[in-house]
Amino acid sequence: MKQFLLQRLGSGLIVLLGISIFSFALIHLIPGDPIRIMLGENATAEQVQALREQLGLNQPLLTQYFQYLSHVVQGDLGTSFKTGRPVLTEIMERFPATVKLAASGMLIAIFIGITMGILAARFKDTLLDFSAMSLATLGVSIPSFWLGILLIMFFTVKLGWFPIAGGTGFMDLVLPAVTLGVLASTVISRLTRAGMVEVLTFDYIRTARAKGLGESAVLFVHAFRNAMIPVVTIVGLQIASLLGGTVIIERVFDWPGLGSLAISAIASRDFPLVQGIILFIGVIFVLINVLVDVLYSVIDPRIEVGKLKEGT
Repeated sequence: MKQFLLQRLGSGLIVLLGISIFSFALIHLIPGDPIRIMLGENATAEQVQALREQLGLNQPLLTQYFQYLSHVVQGDLGTSFKTGRPVLTEIMERFPATVKLAASGMLIAIFIGITMGILAARFKDTLLDFSAMSLATLGVSIPSFWLGILLIMFFTVKLGWFPIAGGTGFMDLVLPAVTLGVLASTVISRLTRAGMVEVLTFDYIRTARAKGLGESAVLFVHAFRNAMIPVVTIVGLQIASLLGGTVIIERVFDWPGLGSLAISAIASRDFPLVQGIILFIGVIFVLINVLVDVLYSVIDPRIEVGKLKEGT
């Protein structure tokens, strides 16, 4: 287990190294002079030169990267041009709001997705199964911003049940969380159904039913536990995606999280802040994926870590 965890962490570090190269290269991939873009066309030559020296852009590219990497390792993601505050401070102030939104959306997604998937598998090839999977297919096709706008128009503008946008309270959280949860539940429901349909054909399920166990016990205690591995995988990926992919939803609902911070940073050409957000989200992705791998053996002790490693 220890060796497997170390290997996973090593792979994660390689991925993070690649993300750091990408985020560093971001400022060099912009057409034109990035310093001119940051300061505007009215900046003097002295101001341009001063900022270039401050960012170390007058040094060789490799030297710039290693300096950037050494600062990142020490937790220094740079300083925001817009506010003059440390980038990490800016990120950590907004991160709890994004976690709150992503966690709420994920809870809704897990509840809806697993419930729909189990019911669809239990009543396979019936109208309930067809309806549930049709809704799941429709949900995959719906753009998140479109669903969010529809919810605002109906529940806020027409019914007046929820505030429009801009707050961080419970009522402000409901609509963006539902938007995220409904869309994320579609993938979970389809995967849950597929896993349950397969497991319900196994001999031990027929044996459990023959012993007189109730259908709820058969479904949730015996069948679902053995169908959980792929579900856990997709839930882990969805959590990481929700943490990093709430940009559009946060913008639609004016939710003060990392997504809205990233959009503001891009609009104001605050490149250190954009770089920091990219790297921070990359770290979250890697950590969640490592945790998902470790959870496999916790959910099903029969899975050997060595075999899991070979299969993934």
